[in-house]
Amino acid sequence: MPVPLRSFQTVLERDIYSAWNAGAVNVMPVSATGSGKTVIISKIMYDESGASIAIAHRQELVSQISIALARNGVRHRIVGQRKALLRIINALQISKFGYPFTDPTSKTGVGGVDTIIKMDNEPWFTQVRLAVQDEGHHVLKENKWGRAAKKFPNARGLFPTATPRRADGRGLGRWADGLTDAMVLAPTMREIINMGYLTDYRLVCPPIPKDFALDSVAVSDSTGELNQDQLRKARHSSATLTGDVVDHYLKYAPGKLGVTFEVDVESATGTAAAYRSRGVSAEVVHAKTPEALRAHILDRFERREILQLVNVDLFGEGFDLPAIEVVSFARPTESFALYSQQFGRALRLMLSEDLNRRWDSFSSQERIQIIAGSAKPKAIVLDHVGNVLRHNGPPDKRQVWSLERRERRRSKDPDKIPIRICVQCLQPYERSRVICPYCGFRQEPQSRSAPEFVDGDLTELDADTLNALRGEIARKDGDFYSPAGLPIAAQIAARANWTGRQESQRALRNAISWFAGLECAQGFKETESYRRFFFRFGIDVANAQLLGSKDSEELAGKIFTYLAKFGIDGAVSAEDYFA
Repeated sequence: MPVPLRSFQTVLERDIYSAWNAGAVNVMPVSATGSGKTVIISKIMYDESGASIAIAHRQELVSQISIALARNGVRHRIVGQRKALLRIINALQISKFGYPFTDPTSKTGVGGVDTIIKMDNEPWFTQVRLAVQDEGHHVLKENKWGRAAKKFPNARGLFPTATPRRADGRGLGRWADGLTDAMVLAPTMREIINMGYLTDYRLVCPPIPKDFALDSVAVSDSTGELNQDQLRKARHSSATLTGDVVDHYLKYAPGKLGVTFEVDVESATGTAAAYRSRGVSAEVVHAKTPEALRAHILDRFERREILQLVNVDLFGEGFDLPAIEVVSFARPTESFALYSQQFGRALRLMLSEDLNRRWDSFSSQERIQIIAGSAKPKAIVLDHVGNVLRHNGPPDKRQVWSLERRERRRSKDPDKIPIRICVQCLQPYERSRVICPYCGFRQEPQSRSAPEFVDGDLTELDADTLNALRGEIARKDGDFYSPAGLPIAAQIAARANWTGRQESQRALRNAISWFAGLECAQGFKETESYRRFFFRFGIDVANAQLLGSKDSEELAGKIFTYLAKFGIDGAVSAEDYFA
């Protein structure tokens, strides 16, 4: 029998069936890395009365999905694979479960996407009623994952993913570039951490080495990802990054089981050698590592005979090994999906079999307390290449997902406050904070002579600058003054401009008052409110009061749109409302 679903997984399962029943053919469940997507998939495949198939998005992950299905009691056939791989899968299942779950007559199958698309006129394919494509954000109409989906004309599709966002900006909806009809959402990574089903983490971001020239690496027009050739060149030119990776592992996570994500095999080989030279057992694994050798390495890693797996494009997606305690980024990526997947590799719980069986019987608070006393009270993420800054923080918050096309890169996301890295403890925090929440260090601004130097925080300006701003506001807010000798028509036009600006400013300042009230209600201090305004709207509160009519109206409109997300009508008088 499959592993019982947890409450939030049961809700996601229900939503999947609701979407199918509402007419969607292909459904994309969005569930965070480590949230148990394979458990849900296994349950749905187990319950499927007809034939079903799980398609690994990469050939080397067929055995991973096979093990996941076996763990959840699902017998299955291995579709179109070499006998050597079948022997390896059987041996792995026997070692883990005591007997194999592979069965060539089973109604459930597992296959790799590259194998599936090469199989023509396969009678069994027309019998399949459910086709699961792991890492569903890969599925587009015209790529190999889309062609694989079309091999099963009579099947409903299930395209699970943690991140339905592509670096190239293509839309996953059937009406756009993909084949998905409906998307259903599970809790966020942070919500699952707070439930006690993932471990929390400590994030450390050392300075990027000066000789790692990322500014010279372009973003590919076709993929939205960093140009691989330029990235390799930049990585190979750095004489210090490898040493930094090893140094910080030994400083923050000595003796812990880690995965280091590298740019290519050459860099991975050098990093593994550097680990070994410092007494850390390490091995290189990548897509071309033979399956038997890879399985042997992973087994040794789980037994702590190897402490570091240095890998290239292998453990980002679809990989599940709870023993991982620390992740080291030595490979920058523009892909939020890849970043999120790699980040989440260290968040699986490390619990005894007995605790695993009883885990759902505990409350969230009890689970968190047990995790705190477990072998992995916190995961550690070491970011050496700026991925955390690149993606504006850890990937555990609620994201705005869409199946539509989008711009590949957005220079500013108005719903996110930028972060900074504390120079003292190397942990990231929102720039709306003056003091690091982790170590209490106060990072002084380089200058206090203009709002842009203090992130729009008027309380941080020097007295002369602040007085000058206030004086200019008072001058512009003063009575209308017409220079002597100005023609009557010009005086009328000037007065109309002055009156129009005053009216626009009244609306803008009313909107600013609503924003300040909302910030206060959410528990933010005045200095934080100033900074959050500056980052959201690109201007500080003082200079906003100096804007002309047109710019004032435009900014007020942006604030109204933001306030509307909280059910606030910014055009209503804030003074009357709070009177």
